[in-house]
Amino acid sequence: MSHITPDELNSAAEGFLKELQARTEPLKPKDRMQIPGQDMPSQDPDVRRGNTSEVALGYTPAQAMLEAQRCLRCKRQPCIKGCPVAIDIRDFVEAIADGDNAKAISVIKQSSLLPAICGRVCPQEVQCQAECTLGKGLRDPEKSVSIGRLERYVADWEREAGQIGTPEVKASTGKKVAVIGSGPAGLVVAADVRREGHDVTVFEAFHKFGGVMLYGIPEFRLPKAIVGLEIETLQKMGVQMVPNFVVGRTRKLQDLLAKDGFDAVFVGTGAGLPKFMGIDGENLVGVFSANEYLTRANLMRAYEKGKAATPIVSSRRVAVLGGGNVAMDAARTALRLGAEEVHLIYRRTEKEMPARVEEVGHAKEEGVQFHILQNVKQIIGDEHGCVKQAELLRYELGEPDDSGRRRPVVIEGSEFLMDLDTVIVAIGNSSNPLIKQTTPEIEATSWGTLVADESGKTSMDRVYAGGDIVLGAATVILAMGQGRQAAASINTLLASES
Repeated sequence: MSHITPDELNSAAEGFLKELQARTEPLKPKDRMQIPGQDMPSQDPDVRRGNTSEVALGYTPAQAMLEAQRCLRCKRQPCIKGCPVAIDIRDFVEAIADGDNAKAISVIKQSSLLPAICGRVCPQEVQCQAECTLGKGLRDPEKSVSIGRLERYVADWEREAGQIGTPEVKASTGKKVAVIGSGPAGLVVAADVRREGHDVTVFEAFHKFGGVMLYGIPEFRLPKAIVGLEIETLQKMGVQMVPNFVVGRTRKLQDLLAKDGFDAVFVGTGAGLPKFMGIDGENLVGVFSANEYLTRANLMRAYEKGKAATPIVSSRRVAVLGGGNVAMDAARTALRLGAEEVHLIYRRTEKEMPARVEEVGHAKEEGVQFHILQNVKQIIGDEHGCVKQAELLRYELGEPDDSGRRRPVVIEGSEFLMDLDTVIVAIGNSSNPLIKQTTPEIEATSWGTLVADESGKTSMDRVYAGGDIVLGAATVILAMGQGRQAAASINTLLASES
């Protein structure tokens, strides 16, 4: 399929919008259902695979207003049920349709502090958009109102118009809260707790702040400057940001409470422990976890060849094992780092892939080769201990497993070889084990996640947790939702003691 240029998309939107604006009668639901959904403008695939600039370019004003007109203005607002932070979706979408972007972003920010980020990386198609009445009425979930793209549009408008303000902070209470980790959960807690007048200090193990949004999600999906602006806003609010501080090593969690005078602690250390397959050859040179590969590329900017002194293999033939968003990120990053061929290997079919449909589509457009119903049996090295080949097996789908997806079953005698020099394992991450290992007082599950109740409270007094350290590897918006709950609980606790 040929690439539709941003100018072509905008021109079509402007023409349809003029027709709507020329109408004298108010739009009825059946009229709104006839408005075409707006595709996201993007870089040409042949161009973008050679750069790290953002792929999706964002709606134009005409596209945004036209897409917003598709909303049926439901009184019951089922879309809110699918939003982990309960944004008032109908009202912000209606404001965009009316051309009132300032009102739209104001509505969003009553519930979400990171709209520019969530609008880019959250899986709206299985959350708010899955509940959209329009999609259900058209019997096609892909035709739901593009809520995420509209959220991104108005957040970008706010930034580009210089309208981002610093949230108001109440008078100092003298209370101190420590936030461990600067990912999405931690940033939300820091903001919500600081707004109540409590002193907040964020401790980050890396030298830069942003957590998985910085080291895990590539520049071409989430520009780092956007994450940086969120950090700057927190600092303007008076939040203290401490880098290179590993709680559990630099300082034990217990000491933050008992010796450093913090009144509460939030743990948001994420899911940073990569999983491997346990097959022969995973210790060869040229085998990476996706976590390591993306950290080298994103946080340490390995793509800036000649500028960044980041050691990373120069690959020709790459295999990425997995079918989630991280696998897509790793595969598309490998292309941008100069790989001649990138093969994505997944043991189920594309239908079962947990990755977003949009990310799968972008990967295919850029030339990633998909090998479904296949998996690696072993990785074979050369005489120097470097990756040379992988032995693969073919699969067929059997009965559903505990996840509800059909279980992949090996086809006996289907082994074959694939020449490779790099293998990236992207089959998921486990929760960061350091807090559990160094804090015996805190209850954890057999999977290594921390146990927290609905309020975010752990088994340890004055310690709360949320995000991937509780959920396992999840999404930015789910982590934010847990952060909001925990922050509310912390604020209630501290208010009761004032």
